[in-house]
Amino acid sequence: MEKKQAKRIVRIVLIAASIGSLYFVPWILVKAWILPLPETVQEQLEEGIDHGFDGMIVYVDQAGKPPAFYAAGWHDRKNQIPADPKALFKIASVSKLYVAVAVAKLVNDKQLSLDMTLAEYFPALAERIENANKITLRMMVQHRSGIPDFSRTAGYWVNPPKANSENLALVLDKPADFGPDESYGYSNTNYLLIGEILDNTLGYSHHQYIKREILMPLGLNNTYSLLSEVNTDEVMSGYYVGYEDDLKYNEFINPAGSMIATAEDVGKFLRALNDGSVFKEGEQEIYSSIYVYEHTGLLPGYQSIAKYLKDIDTVVIQFNNTTNFDGYDWSLAEIIYGRVVKIVRRNKSS
Repeated sequence: MEKKQAKRIVRIVLIAASIGSLYFVPWILVKAWILPLPETVQEQLEEGIDHGFDGMIVYVDQAGKPPAFYAAGWHDRKNQIPADPKALFKIASVSKLYVAVAVAKLVNDKQLSLDMTLAEYFPALAERIENANKITLRMMVQHRSGIPDFSRTAGYWVNPPKANSENLALVLDKPADFGPDESYGYSNTNYLLIGEILDNTLGYSHHQYIKREILMPLGLNNTYSLLSEVNTDEVMSGYYVGYEDDLKYNEFINPAGSMIATAEDVGKFLRALNDGSVFKEGEQEIYSSIYVYEHTGLLPGYQSIAKYLKDIDTVVIQFNNTTNFDGYDWSLAEIIYGRVVKIVRRNKSS
């Protein structure tokens, strides 16, 4: 009897703790998670708009079927322009996939070495970035360098610098987050430096290299390196809760965070990345040793999720154009993405 009573008490305590923890979770997340799963992806996006996103786009490329396009909410809230599934979008850190592919290609061509150190690539930084003589290009690609992330500097997003040199200056002479290859720490500074390494190695902008070696061969005609290259009317507006201005006019030019693309183009690239068609002989083996095959992106007003579902041979891209200070919007986006994937899986098996 004592053992049974003890187990009963433990269960009661665990249930009470679980209920208590709900007070610390935004109820919008609980609601988004427990609602019955809609019948269609379109209905799920409309539900996402009800949860507070201004606009959403989803692209689904399922093997053996024509690609499917979905959109809900606003492309431009002020001018009441409905969301367009083929609109351009700031894909933020999804850009890192393209840069990592460029690194793999140049390593395969013997123009770069993954084992060269940051100090060897940039002697001037040897005394300005801790462990520069031990941090390799491989570690930077994999976010295992320990170099602090400039974008995590206090107040960074209030008025972010544009020049790479100004962003880099925010972390110079700062202590490392950890020793080289001792841990993982996502840092945009890694890719800022990689962009500079690529430019110096090539003798021209790595954006041009990515266009010539990746975008053009795949026919990605709706992917751009910078906001300045596009008609901003075609770019989906971005919003920050409590701030009325449209954030699409804010240009973020840092390497591996600046790209603009349609969901379809990102989907085509992601499939080519996963099936290997973006690579030439020897390149995919290098890529697989240094980086991932899916990514997310986040900028003020812009969130993106790009994944390939191997078990059902399907690419699902999701864009949403609303962020907030509390940060629960990211969890909400992930919940909606997970439900979209469930709908796609269910419809495939039905």
